[in-house]
Amino acid sequence: MSNDLSMEHSVKGETLADIIDRILDKGVVVAGDISISLVGVELLNIRLRLLIASIDKAKELGINWWENSPHLSAEAAITQKENQSLQQRVEQLEQILQQSETKR
Repeated sequence: MSNDLSMEHSVKGETLADIIDRILDKGVVVAGDISISLVGVELLNIRLRLLIASIDKAKELGINWWENSPHLSAEAAITQKENQSLQQRVEQLEQILQQSETKR
């Protein structure tokens, strides 16, 4: 009498696209601190925080800094230029006002 025992196991084959999709859907956080000290005196402290997620997931978490970054958003760059222009105009008006007050 021969007992033929065969083991079955399922191997879930995932492609790289499946793995990336899952990471972007759930998000991954990598955090670390680097500190360099000499004779008990801290010379350098670097805090690293990295979040890998889809835009939708990041927005769900309340993270949207790229929308206001002038380096990453055309609208933010335009807003920054408008703000600089307005600041210059305010400074000019303050100078004119100051000059008119000194003449009195």
